[in-house]
Amino acid sequence: MVETLSQAIAAALLTADPRAKAMRTRALVRDWRAGRLVFAFDTPMPDAPARPEKPELLPPNRMPKRGRGGSDRARVALWHALAHIEFVAIDLALDMAGRFGAQMGESFVSDFLGVAADEAMHFALIERHLAGMGAAYGDLPAHGGLWEAAEKTAHDVAARLAIVPMVLEARGLDVTPATLERVRAAGDARGARILQRILDDEIRHVRFGATHFADVATQQGESVDSLWISLVQQHFRGAVKPPFNDSARQAAGLSLKACHALASMVKPRLGESHETAGGSDQLQ
Repeated sequence: MVETLSQAIAAALLTADPRAKAMRTRALVRDWRAGRLVFAFDTPMPDAPARPEKPELLPPNRMPKRGRGGSDRARVALWHALAHIEFVAIDLALDMAGRFGAQMGESFVSDFLGVAADEAMHFALIERHLAGMGAAYGDLPAHGGLWEAAEKTAHDVAARLAIVPMVLEARGLDVTPATLERVRAAGDARGARILQRILDDEIRHVRFGATHFADVATQQGESVDSLWISLVQQHFRGAVKPPFNDSARQAAGLSLKACHALASMVKPRLGESHETAGGSDQLQ
């Protein structure tokens, strides 16, 4: 019996082991592109993906400090945080395709399965980089809130697109260049190459989100900017904060006018932190 697309996606989401999840994701994307999966949605997506026993997931305010800048401890903490972001991003892309694919169609599915395959590759690259430091994913605690956006937007594809690619992933466009330069300045040429690949891929990922969001807004007879601002205000608890990487955001199809409007409207709650990788409302 030929496997359906939703069966394959659900199976990947319910794979807990990080390396196995990455491999299974890349395999299902190959199968989809080769026509070996039936475009059918007979299996519901799980409310939450399977998670490995490690890392321990903590709220942002309990995340340990990374350590002194430039230290081995700080370096491992940075790359461990990036690995966690990429690991969760695999599931976010899979869930996007599996949860909303029947509504949105094959092009949408192909785009977000491609995102999932990219995120799986990013995770594998970072995992190998960590191994070169004598560390592994799971050695440190990780931010427990990154799946929260999926839970809050499971009912509405427009809300999911507005938050995950167009806010969380877009934040990576803003902060990754500075991280890349710090890594390069520290003499980590391999790490810099990994971050450059991630940045290049994320521009395309955000563009997928912005393009499909614009299609949904048009179908609903709504202004793209107005709908995005409204949905972010409803479903995103953090702040859309400048400075923005204007060139990357424009290349990804985001409205800078809307970005700046959101920055002036949305304020972080007292005591909450929404900063860079490792304790952030950001996906890379």
